[in-house]
Amino acid sequence: MPVLPWIVVAGLAMSALALVGSAALLIPERLFSRIVLPLVALAAGALLGGAMFHMLPEAIALSDDTRSVFAWCVAGIVSFHVLEQFLHWHHCHRPVSRHRPLGYLILMADGLHNLIGGLAVGSAFVVDIRLGIVTWLVAAAHEIPQELGDFGILVHSGWSAPRALFYNVVSALTFLVGALLAYAFAGRIDVAVLVPFAAGNFIYIALADLLPEIATTSVTRDKLFYITTFIAGTLLLWAVAQMA
Repeated sequence: MPVLPWIVVAGLAMSALALVGSAALLIPERLFSRIVLPLVALAAGALLGGAMFHMLPEAIALSDDTRSVFAWCVAGIVSFHVLEQFLHWHHCHRPVSRHRPLGYLILMADGLHNLIGGLAVGSAFVVDIRLGIVTWLVAAAHEIPQELGDFGILVHSGWSAPRALFYNVVSALTFLVGALLAYAFAGRIDVAVLVPFAAGNFIYIALADLLPEIATTSVTRDKLFYITTFIAGTLLLWAVAQMA
């Protein structure tokens, strides 16, 4: 089979992984409300682990200037801080809005992350189909817990479950866009800037938005459970990096 059909199938399959959040629709609402915060904790760990163990090492390997990698990472952190401040101001002038800025931030960050992932997987398929398959499997391994966490974050931010699922899938479609761009511009797209910038986005969301969310409980047992889930999310992405 030619390379292009492989890339299209791989892109659609990765985008379909966003549907794992639909499993939450089968859970009774009362039970789901109890697992949302653990999902948020898992997502915080997955975002931080993905940035630290996958994206930044990859960016350093792609770049001849390590300082520029961390400069772009800082740019990603600062840009999302500025963006969140604007969204907070915007929402203050629209009191009828239900959605908190965090939901929009996670969609934008996930969209950029999926675009970069698509570029990486598409480029691997252009080089060799077997390499493309392996690269896709590695990407999928950390995408599943992250998509579950993203879905939990959107619901926790005020989105209805069906709406959160829909926009999560839309955000995931940027993976296919990235894969097709990699095919169309093979060898001419430099992701050395995009990768650390997206890593900075993830670090900001994990530390500035998600960890404060799971620190609001005053119940010691819940605190310990959320911390454990956060660490588990981080270790999961570390384990995937070790297997890559």
